[in-house]
Amino acid sequence: MKIRICLLAAALLFTLVWTVEAADGAVTFKVSEFTFTQPAKWERIETSSPMRKAQFKINSADKKDSAEIVFFHFGASNGGGVQANVERWYGQFEGPREKINAKSEETTIGKRKVTFVRAEGTYMSGMPGGARTPQPGTALLGAIVESAEGNVFVKMTGPAALVKSSEDDFKKLIESALK
Repeated sequence: MKIRICLLAAALLFTLVWTVEAADGAVTFKVSEFTFTQPAKWERIETSSPMRKAQFKINSADKKDSAEIVFFHFGASNGGGVQANVERWYGQFEGPREKINAKSEETTIGKRKVTFVRAEGTYMSGMPGGARTPQPGTALLGAIVESAEGNVFVKMTGPAALVKSSEDDFKKLIESALK
């Protein structure tokens, strides 16, 4: 009984510390050492796995489609490093790089190196090694923020038009934690 109460109290404390509303109404949240500002159109949802440090969804204007945004942080082990994760993200699509319009770009924001990743085509959702479901017309927009405390991986997937229309908010989100 005491353990259950302690776990509940710890979970409540984590939730209270995790999200903060600033005086200007902006909602911020922390992943590793970074404090991100949540875009207004994004809806925070409960993480579906302990590997996910934060999770959001965006709905299309007609509410028929949604995209998912997930934050991962694996600590100093870096979860395989930048290039390994870029390759893994590309591998979640059917076909060669040319077919999925695979692009990655390294840049520096503030003092941090960030790698942005894009791909589009038939996304194979599901866990590696498990059942995978093809989702044609899907885009991926990712960012890997490098840090000595472990890289932070941010991945948005969803219908291509919705992901493309959300790209500015995605970049502002990344910049919000690095300036």
